Amino acid sequence: MRNYFSVFVFTILFLSCSKKDNSDIIPPDSAIYTLDCASAVATVDNNYTGNIDVPYTGGNGTNYITGTPIASTGVTGLTATLQEGKLTNGAGNLSYTLTGTPSDLGTASFTISFGAETCEINLQINELPLSQYGTPFTGIPDTRDAVIYQVNMRAFSSSRNFQGVIDRLDYIKALGVNVIYLMPTYPVGVLNAINSPYCVKDYKAVNTEFGNLTDLRNLIDGAHSRGMAVIMDWVANHTSWDNEWISIHKDWYMQNAAGNILSPSMGWNDVAQLNFSNDSMRKEMINCMKYWIYTANCDGFRFDYADGPPNDFWKQAIDTLRNIKTHNLLLPAESGNASKYKAGFDYIFGFGFYYNLKSIYSNNLSVQTIDNFNNTEYDGVLNSQQQVVRYISNHDVTNANTPLELFGGSAGSMAAFVVAAYMKGVPMIYNGQEVGTNYPLNIFTSVQTINWNQNQSMEDEYKKIIAFRNNSIAIRRGLLASYSNANICAFTKEYGTEKIFVVSNLRNNSISYSLPTIVANQTWTDAMNGEMVTLTNQIDLQPYSYIILKK
Repeated sequence: MRNYFSVFVFTILFLSCSKKDNSDIIPPDSAIYTLDCASAVATVDNNYTGNIDVPYTGGNGTNYITGTPIASTGVTGLTATLQEGKLTNGAGNLSYTLTGTPSDLGTASFTISFGAETCEINLQINELPLSQYGTPFTGIPDTRDAVIYQVNMRAFSSSRNFQGVIDRLDYIKALGVNVIYLMPTYPVGVLNAINSPYCVKDYKAVNTEFGNLTDLRNLIDGAHSRGMAVIMDWVANHTSWDNEWISIHKDWYMQNAAGNILSPSMGWNDVAQLNFSNDSMRKEMINCMKYWIYTANCDGFRFDYADGPPNDFWKQAIDTLRNIKTHNLLLPAESGNASKYKAGFDYIFGFGFYYNLKSIYSNNLSVQTIDNFNNTEYDGVLNSQQQVVRYISNHDVTNANTPLELFGGSAGSMAAFVVAAYMKGVPMIYNGQEVGTNYPLNIFTSVQTINWNQNQSMEDEYKKIIAFRNNSIAIRRGLLASYSNANICAFTKEYGTEKIFVVSNLRNNSISYSLPTIVANQTWTDAMNGEMVTLTNQIDLQPYSYIILKK
């Protein structure tokens, strides 16, 4: 595993403290009794910008001026500069601003003086600063405007690698997508393993199965040049059994009374459970996240199994990532738990919505139950930017069943997708669903890859649905009002002067739907074909059909 610098708080190692005459540096009326060098602490970011705080005693309450920059010795390239301030009567801290770039790994030493007091402190340089590859992408969509496309490299193309995705970036863009979400791109463990991409052997390496770092960069660059963001998949809860961390940091893992490392409690025996009580592990995990933002210029992460690590870790991680001011990151949590909003995530996943929708199709559950999830999945949002990702397919569910099997074939799955994409949330498409892939895409082997020519008419229908969403402020921002009944999902979305009415028959039989007075007896425009539609008090819907009207 490579070593790169991370944002840590470094305890300064006290080397010596002695008195000497420095009255020519500090005004003679500013005085302290001692510098507590052993308690000096440096707080710096990945670029070695930060502060060194040196406690003192015996302050006399006077002001002091900014000092002369002090150059580091040993490892050169850093400077510490005393910031002007006022001595506290009794005890306080002198604050030195740290800047520069270390020349090498090793120890950077500073001789810090105030009045007659001097101390020499050491800052250990264990990792060099991260340097930014490329130019940070400025086209990140508003969280409410995202259309997410999940890519499984093992199934996406016959080459099963990054190049296969690069070759189809124009296709993904043409769908109306603005965020590509790549499944894990890291080396997969082999010890006790089942070839799961969520069994990470090295957080700072590229899985050679897919290519190399240059290939990944080319993919991200290509997406950026087409106006699409790229988020990577992050597996924070556990590692593979042959991850280097196990041999050098066993204390970073949960262990039983006998000292044996444990697997997660869900029975995922191919992976080892990390210990989030260990502060060093948490910091290195966050450092690894930052590595990809700088090294590959990615635009955020989809955080796998976000219910595993505690919320205080997520807040620590997200606060640190948001502090990278050059990047506007997208950070979705793979969790249906609304408590994740408080940690700072942009999105949670609509697990409840998905399984409820599935039951509507398979168990004849009332369509009106969707309204419950429009409330509960948004319970606790801190602002309108926080959204729910809604889907009818992803790598987990399609590992066993396709949307065609679960949602009534092509027509039924399109009726379901309209609800997922338009009602309340942002849509996510799993690669291949838009062409009606009718076989599972196994994430462990992917014996079969996607046949992109399977269903052109379905692909065209997806494009129309997404294009209208992208062009409708009412769909993306509007106030929702539901008029659903037991069989029909119907709702309006309004924003300013724009009004949308959507009605989707989620049953495999013809149904006559009584229109709410707010939309009845009016002339609308069919959003899919531009034709004028004059409504009466009732509308007849064919099995698994939908109508999208605007005015």
